[in-house]
Amino acid sequence: MDLVATWPESMDELVAQQLALAREEPPPWSPSADMLVAGCFVCFQRGKVGAGARGDRGWAAAAAAGEVAVVDGRAGAPYEAGLLALREGPLLEAAVRALPNRRPDVVLVDATGRDHPRGAGLALQLGAVVGVPTIGVTHRGLVAMGAWPADERAARAPLSLDGQLVGYWLRTRPGTPPLAVHAGWRTSAETAADVVIGCIGDLRTPEPLRSARTAARTARTSAHS
Repeated sequence: MDLVATWPESMDELVAQQLALAREEPPPWSPSADMLVAGCFVCFQRGKVGAGARGDRGWAAAAAAGEVAVVDGRAGAPYEAGLLALREGPLLEAAVRALPNRRPDVVLVDATGRDHPRGAGLALQLGAVVGVPTIGVTHRGLVAMGAWPADERAARAPLSLDGQLVGYWLRTRPGTPPLAVHAGWRTSAETAADVVIGCIGDLRTPEPLRSARTAARTARTSAHS
């Protein structure tokens, strides 16, 4: 059942969708040798007072296998933790759908998934809207807790919420803080960690997400030059 045909327009609608999505048990997705992994990222105009307001100009980018799509638009809501879909969701969807060729098999999102007060963060919601498996990748957990892993590449340690495994701390580069890798739409915590470590080169951030972040920020800079 597709619970999210469109993005919600109010906090009450969003909360209801999050609770409904958290109860869903869609068929699990499994990686393949030839899978196409995309990343998506959104940034907003600088120089604003406060965390962010409705109507802020934003730039979202998606990247996969050397292809990049960038879109711009306006934030749908002020910034509020746990309610990012109202602010960022449509922009991220537009960027993923703008990728010019092959549809990605899985998308890395700069947002949480099952690690969320209502069990369905933006990474999970984006996957439900677009119909693509997703994985959240952030620098910190939202409400899940767990000790950091050993300081060696690919070391992982569980992120748990109310006794449930919702992600992993994943060490992508020794000597740097681990990333929080989140189960999202149709992905488990184990699958999420496996996919992310497979996308790591010499840098801390997985390549598709790093490329999307660079493209979005470059577009923002160009718009103000």
